[in-house]
Amino acid sequence: MALPVAEWRGRTARRWAALDSALRERLAAASLHDALCHRAATDKKPEAASWYREQGNREFKRGQYQAALRLYSKAASHELPGSPELSVCFANRSATLLHLGHFEVCLEDIARAESHGYPDRLLPKVLLRKAECLLCLGKLQDAQDILRVLESKFALDGVMSTHLTRLKKLSQLKVKLVEKERHPEPAQEARGGIQEEPEIWQENNRISGASSSLSLGFDAERGRHLVASQDIVPGQSLVKEEAFVSVLCPGECLPLQAGDTAWDTRATNVDLYCHRCLRQLLASVPCQGCSYAKYCSQDCAALAWQQYHRTECSLGALLLTLGVFCHVALRTVLLAGFAEVSRLVAWSHGGDKSLQCPEASCKPLSEAADAGAGSRGVPGCDSSGQYQSSYQALFHLLPHTEQHSPEHKFLCTLSVVAICKQLQAAGLEAAVLSQESPQQRSKPKPCENTSDELSPELKTVAEAMLRHVLQLQWPGDGAVVDKKPVRLATAFFPVLSLLNHSCCPNTSVSFSGTAATVRASQPISSGQEVLHCYGPHWCRMRVAERQQLLSQYFFECRCPACLEELESGVKSKVTTRNSFCCPKCQAQMQGEEDTLCCSNEACATSASRDQLSGRLQDLQQQIKKALGMLRVGKADQAIKMLLKCQVDAGTFLSPEHLLMGEMEDHLAQVYATLGKWQEAARHLKKSIEIVEMHHGPSSVETGHELFKLAQILFNGFAVSEALSTIQRAEGILSVHFGPQNAQIQELQEMKACLSELPRNILQRT
Repeated sequence: MALPVAEWRGRTARRWAALDSALRERLAAASLHDALCHRAATDKKPEAASWYREQGNREFKRGQYQAALRLYSKAASHELPGSPELSVCFANRSATLLHLGHFEVCLEDIARAESHGYPDRLLPKVLLRKAECLLCLGKLQDAQDILRVLESKFALDGVMSTHLTRLKKLSQLKVKLVEKERHPEPAQEARGGIQEEPEIWQENNRISGASSSLSLGFDAERGRHLVASQDIVPGQSLVKEEAFVSVLCPGECLPLQAGDTAWDTRATNVDLYCHRCLRQLLASVPCQGCSYAKYCSQDCAALAWQQYHRTECSLGALLLTLGVFCHVALRTVLLAGFAEVSRLVAWSHGGDKSLQCPEASCKPLSEAADAGAGSRGVPGCDSSGQYQSSYQALFHLLPHTEQHSPEHKFLCTLSVVAICKQLQAAGLEAAVLSQESPQQRSKPKPCENTSDELSPELKTVAEAMLRHVLQLQWPGDGAVVDKKPVRLATAFFPVLSLLNHSCCPNTSVSFSGTAATVRASQPISSGQEVLHCYGPHWCRMRVAERQQLLSQYFFECRCPACLEELESGVKSKVTTRNSFCCPKCQAQMQGEEDTLCCSNEACATSASRDQLSGRLQDLQQQIKKALGMLRVGKADQAIKMLLKCQVDAGTFLSPEHLLMGEMEDHLAQVYATLGKWQEAARHLKKSIEIVEMHHGPSSVETGHELFKLAQILFNGFAVSEALSTIQRAEGILSVHFGPQNAQIQELQEMKACLSELPRNILQRT
């Protein structure tokens, strides 16, 4: 056969169609070498560090401190450990942090510069910066001590002319210090209006991280699942779980254009989040061995190195090439340890009867559970019948081995074997198998095994890794996201995975760092199953699209939303609201084929679906350009472009189309940057109307929009309306995120501030 089988060609075609159009064009024009030889590099390159540092200096001189901050961080990640240039990177970055008002972090970078051997001749510059930070933080005595050191240093320097600028700065800081000592800032009083009620939480004694209001069920149809053991109210916390393992997704980044520099200045997840705890990065701490891994602190860097990164560090380029699922699989077995991995792999073969059999020894469920299920127990439970957030529970998540296509399993097998072969070649096998002390593991030995065969131990590791790759699905409930629907990391949550899917769920899941919290989004009666949406929500897509996406989980959804649409034949509201409208009479366009017809029989206009879809894509590109204008400070031009986009959209999109709401939201954002609060509020209210139509009045999407409106009304001094909006936003967001959420904290501060205004002002507004 000259070409691959039809099934494989179809799979490749679908992958190709899903690529960004710009990327498809570049790949189509690429040479064979460009198409096949691209591989992400993760080694340190001093020449890259020098280039990034120069670019950072250029941005700093232009006053673009945020851009300079990112470039100095990239430079630091490429500098070799112990090099004096690394201290310069930290010192330069501290200057950007001072200008951005991040004084505490600035002091941390100054300390890093000093500890990495910052040149003595340049030290007065960073000491002045340190004194300024201390002054801004109100640490007057510490600032005074630094100024005295500087005075002594300048006095001992024979060539005072070289320090004239710094002496002037020193005099200015001394004046500031005297002023602060004479007129100390009054301590801020705590606001009396913000009193948090303690959240009621009692942990389940059978399921780690789960509320005592839940029980564990198991049957042939639903598998493992969670059921309410008592009535649950909206907003009640049901699960609080730390991920067993998580890996930051690198983020999508198009290849550089021809003629671009070799070093990429664009920021992705890799530059924006800690590679261990997923906190947002401000001034990253680079890995000492590679240019890829970055952390929020030295503590995170040390823990990551101890737990897994000492093994992963030299494999960075390969792991980026093979994808995040393979990376998760490797990190999973590293965290579990070879002893536990080999125990469970051997048990899965059924050859070692002495191993703990979770299904056999799990204690029976409650009397309410199915009798057969209770006698067998629940897969993943330990010897005491408890379901822990453990490797044993993770191992028993379904890999769907029989359902995956042979091509997919072949691809995954090759990828896993490639990692194991690289571990063997790099002399890391003993480290993976925990056969050496930590001190020895940090010094890999050359591979002594010249055979093409993997050792029996590495074959065990490979089998476990393959199992874990097959357990992962896209988008999946292992996707850690922030408040916007953007994929941030891939993780395993053994307890969270107990939740079955529904397109109309009764829970809301939020993530903070590597922790997941599940809350009830509506009342759940005792005995009712607790359900989570895996991604395809009934508010966002039609039943056919939902079922297609859910097919990767190898089940057919029979939730009430799906059954209603499938059995009644009623057209989905999503289809109606996100439809095209007739260019002539604005009636809805309809039809399932390539040609759409106007629903108004008197009009009878027809149009190509591809043509209308092309107009939609062009419109989205124009909106992106408008937002780009806003980012560079051209707000007036952004408004003109967005208003033009609105007019264009009105000629072929339904008035309820989500993009119409997004444009209103963008206009509100632009007017807010100009301080035109009434205009901003007017547009945001229109956005909220459309969001409520699509997602519902108590949805998290509506809550986020109301939060923005509350900010605008607060800044615009519309006190009465701001207070009512704050109350509504707080009620919605507290259900989905709980009282500790940053947005709720800000809403409460705004409410307390407005409530302290004189009564006559409150009455007038």
